[in-house]
Amino acid sequence: MTDPRPARTVLGRGSWSEASRIADVLRQETVGGMLLVIGALVALVWANSPAGDSYAALRDYTIGPDSLHLHLSLGTWAADGLLAIFFFVVGVELKQEFVAGDLRDPRRAALPILAAVGGVIAPALVFLAVNLDTGDGALAGWAIPTATDIAFAVAILAIISTHLPTALRTFLLTLAVVDDLIAVSIIAVAYTDSLEPVPLALAVVPLGLFAVALAAITWALVHASGIHATVAGVLLGFTVPVLRSEAAGGPEAGPGLAQHFEHRIRPLSAGFAVPVFAFFAAGVDVGGLEGLEDSLTDPIALGVMAGLLLGKPVGVLVTTYLVARFTHATLDEDLGWLDVLGVSILAGIGFTVSLLIGELAFGAGSVADEHAKVGILLGSLVSALVAGILVKARDRTYRRIHEEETADADDDGIPDVYQSRPPSGD
Repeated sequence: MTDPRPARTVLGRGSWSEASRIADVLRQETVGGMLLVIGALVALVWANSPAGDSYAALRDYTIGPDSLHLHLSLGTWAADGLLAIFFFVVGVELKQEFVAGDLRDPRRAALPILAAVGGVIAPALVFLAVNLDTGDGALAGWAIPTATDIAFAVAILAIISTHLPTALRTFLLTLAVVDDLIAVSIIAVAYTDSLEPVPLALAVVPLGLFAVALAAITWALVHASGIHATVAGVLLGFTVPVLRSEAAGGPEAGPGLAQHFEHRIRPLSAGFAVPVFAFFAAGVDVGGLEGLEDSLTDPIALGVMAGLLLGKPVGVLVTTYLVARFTHATLDEDLGWLDVLGVSILAGIGFTVSLLIGELAFGAGSVADEHAKVGILLGSLVSALVAGILVKARDRTYRRIHEEETADADDDGIPDVYQSRPPSGD
């Protein structure tokens, strides 16, 4: 007797509400990604120009109240302060996905979560394998190639003008968000040298009373505790109600503060916070061809590059394949494993969070950190180029899928494909 239930698929299209929200998010991230790339290029050119000393002077210029232990360099303010805004958006995004988005269904949530975990473990193992005998604390950089920079990735997609299908865009964004949560957890656990329990305990009070002024207090207390202040951003994001009923205590009444905050703060994060951090973090003085050669003979840089170029796509692709194999699922009928490979290589663009982890692992401005930055820049660039070639090669197919996903014959604002059949992947 045949089973009447439809075959389960992975990387399905999902619902229209989720697809439209993802499209809106990625439009903002595309603009932010362009600004990020521009900021990084300006910093890289400036740092390697005859005026490179002025770049270093700007990055190292200190400002802030010393009495509160917040007399920090502009580079540190960007890493500890501005990236907290970025991680706040990550926290809000992740909570919204799992409370009100398609990922509230554990079956749909399993794939991006497991793919993100695979995409963290594999590059870390690659880095460790390359640096087993390096010494001098090189193994501290194991987490550098584990991150995915969604803004950079979608900027690349915009540059090559491809029409990536909704299923792949949703998978890439969700993978990156879960990846960022894992990254901030690693930062909190692996890169906290000393812990001050009193400020950390006190941070719980304003965290529970979350508002704009109290958010600043929470950030300052987490910063004083010794845990990297970006952790405060994610924690604050988790406190924001996703559904109005969470705040009011009544029956479900639609979107809560999470959607409001995401619309208000994501442009600040994508358009200002992340590009400014990239500007202050990417300005590595390569030292000419001799300096570049020196960096590329350092196992730290090689480990980072190998982790991003090989470990990341292998981890994501293999995990996705295993999930499909052990759940007896198939890919959505419009997609092939070459498409999954392209997105997996895109996930090897580990720019923003990788730069942050490199500074935490080796100390900002150290030789190891500078070499790690070279590995991050080159690894991310080559990942972008290879992924761009693969994705562009499939653009004819993607254009056909895009036309199907946007066709609205009855002009009701909802594409027909989301009404003619149930969302795939259920």
